[in-house]
Amino acid sequence: MGFLDTFINEIIRFSGISKALEILQTGEYGTFQTFDGIIALVYPIIPLLLVLEFILGIIYKKPNTKVYKVNFLIYIFNRFISRFIAIAMVTLCIGLFQEYALFQTHMTWYWFIYGYIIWEFAHFLYHYWGHKVRLLWCLHSTHHAPESMNLSVSYAHFFLEAPYADTIRTTICILMGVQPEMLFLIMFVDGTYGAFIHVGENLIKKPQFGALSKFILTPSHHRVHHAKNPLYMDMNFCNLLNIWDRIFRTYQEEQGDIPIEYGITREMNSGNFIDVYFGEFIALYQDVFNAPTLKDKILYIFMPPGWSHTGDHKTSKVIREVYLKNKAKAATTKIDSIS
Repeated sequence: MGFLDTFINEIIRFSGISKALEILQTGEYGTFQTFDGIIALVYPIIPLLLVLEFILGIIYKKPNTKVYKVNFLIYIFNRFISRFIAIAMVTLCIGLFQEYALFQTHMTWYWFIYGYIIWEFAHFLYHYWGHKVRLLWCLHSTHHAPESMNLSVSYAHFFLEAPYADTIRTTICILMGVQPEMLFLIMFVDGTYGAFIHVGENLIKKPQFGALSKFILTPSHHRVHHAKNPLYMDMNFCNLLNIWDRIFRTYQEEQGDIPIEYGITREMNSGNFIDVYFGEFIALYQDVFNAPTLKDKILYIFMPPGWSHTGDHKTSKVIREVYLKNKAKAATTKIDSIS
């Protein structure tokens, strides 16, 4: 009976309805009109959409069960080893750095906008470094391993990525004066929208969102981010506001004539939990072990994925530059042939 209770509790937790059930059990329905009540109603939206997305996949005969299976195993694995690490790092960073903040904000709409812009900058930094530092890519690559996009991908993370990400994001926000209450609200909005932008084609086929895409990152933008196409690699690092991608020139829209190819460039078995979860660590270990000098061993850890001590680099920057150069050359050749 204990196992059954644990299983039921895990299902309830995954569905996000535990808080709403508590309110219903107390009979204090007016709580749903408060901030906590609204959050209790919002939490179940993503799990509900995930289930709907999977059902539609079966109906459309595009279920991608391999991706769902591995991402579910990742979710279960992370539940056992990282339940409280991320929130502990957030609390620690607040305690350590709040007294050193440049100034203090207040819970107003204009400070909330300020706070969200700062949060998005901090998110950009963590996310950018996660793609440009090989060791950090090992933490982040689990999230990019799935070869299709669906809401279950939002649960696919290496267990140490959240503490690393929240340490950077919380530290920057606190030092820039974002008060803890506002920070938690921003984290809730960011987490909810961050899960939603992983929605797959079974649920929303063309999620460009029209004019909104000029100001926010849409699921279409995030599909680009998860692509391994040369044009799309390492683009669109923001989560909601696309201001920092535009400033740092990492903004890329989805092109109708270039279908997205999901996954990572390393040869891997996306249906194998070990390869998805630990594969990049194994690959890094092999590169470090085989590197001829101590300098090269260290560089493999901190240089971008694809860097090689031989000089034959296959980083995303090199791949993208070669692609754009060849594309421009092909266009010039075509014009010359017509004229």
